[in-house]
Amino acid sequence: MINTVIYFFSWIFQTLFRIFPFPCKTGLFKINNPDSSSPVILTGNYLLTTQRVKLALKKRDAYLLVANTHGINIWCGAAGGHFNQHAVISVLKTSGIDKLVDHRTLLLPQLAAAGVESKIIKEKTGWKPVWGPVYAKDIPAFIDNKLIKNDKMRIVTFPLLQRIEMAIFWAVPISLFLSIFIFFFFPHLLLVANLLIWGLAFFLLSAFPLFDNLSTKNNDNSKKPLFSFFQGGIQIILFSIITAGFYIYHLAAGTTLWPLFVEQAVLAFIIVLLMTIDLTGLTPLTFSGFLDKGYSIRVDKTRCKGDGICIDVCPKNCFDRTKDTPGIRLACPDACVSCGACIIQCPRDAISFFTRNGDEIIPDTIRKYKLTMMGKRKQVEK
Repeated sequence: MINTVIYFFSWIFQTLFRIFPFPCKTGLFKINNPDSSSPVILTGNYLLTTQRVKLALKKRDAYLLVANTHGINIWCGAAGGHFNQHAVISVLKTSGIDKLVDHRTLLLPQLAAAGVESKIIKEKTGWKPVWGPVYAKDIPAFIDNKLIKNDKMRIVTFPLLQRIEMAIFWAVPISLFLSIFIFFFFPHLLLVANLLIWGLAFFLLSAFPLFDNLSTKNNDNSKKPLFSFFQGGIQIILFSIITAGFYIYHLAAGTTLWPLFVEQAVLAFIIVLLMTIDLTGLTPLTFSGFLDKGYSIRVDKTRCKGDGICIDVCPKNCFDRTKDTPGIRLACPDACVSCGACIIQCPRDAISFFTRNGDEIIPDTIRKYKLTMMGKRKQVEK
């Protein structure tokens, strides 16, 4: 078992360099003293995720299966094709877990639903996948509640601690790479550059819920950002404030170093662009600006029979049940981040993406093509 001190230092290091994969050992691990009736929980081999699961289970008897996700976290690994049903099937068959328990219920992380096809796992192994909660800390309560999730367990949030983590993750690589260039060519700007990078990172991520809530309505009643990061609204405001601050500083100090002011203004422009270019992509609440959403999600009422798995796997609580029929309705389309989990898991192919031209992107296409880091879809091995 991992203790909190080791976890704390591991969390700091992995947060600082989160841009890189952090793989850990795969296979079967016993948590305390499990027996034949103990729960079997599966996660990926991103080190920080595995540590969090172990900490959540420190007072439980359980079996933990760690599948190979190439050291990438659950959601990114599933969406990008690094975490799929093959990884799950492989660890189930090679770990010998079937000889240790008298049940065949496998708890999978909910955010893996964007890439792991539960239907294939059941067909090929006989294990029944059950989608657990979004966050590891809720696993004990989920087990105690007889494997039933409430809304709190299903929905992805972005609390202050996670925003601080992402601020550090965003600032570290930009600070390191930009500092190397500045050190050799503009060493007098090194301190200013790092203050801007870290200050903007913490400000933008801390205040992100405010940006997310600043919206207007389109003609079709959907939400439209009031200030778009990709249309330059936020960048212009930030650049104006920073350059005004530089000007006031020089004015108050009585300096007439206009070349320095120009250099600082150019530096501010570059850093503002770097820090905001894909800020939305760093958050679980909004759609990355690199992705051309260009499509909407729809439920085919003639196919839907109300199985409800879409409700179970949706991290943004976009679906609910209709009152008069056994079907499911799309209650909050604006909240959708297009992870595709509902499409991949729906047993009746009742949910699809549609392009702006009204063309359907069939579910098998979403299952076959996964997202790259730049928002493009690539074919993955089936």
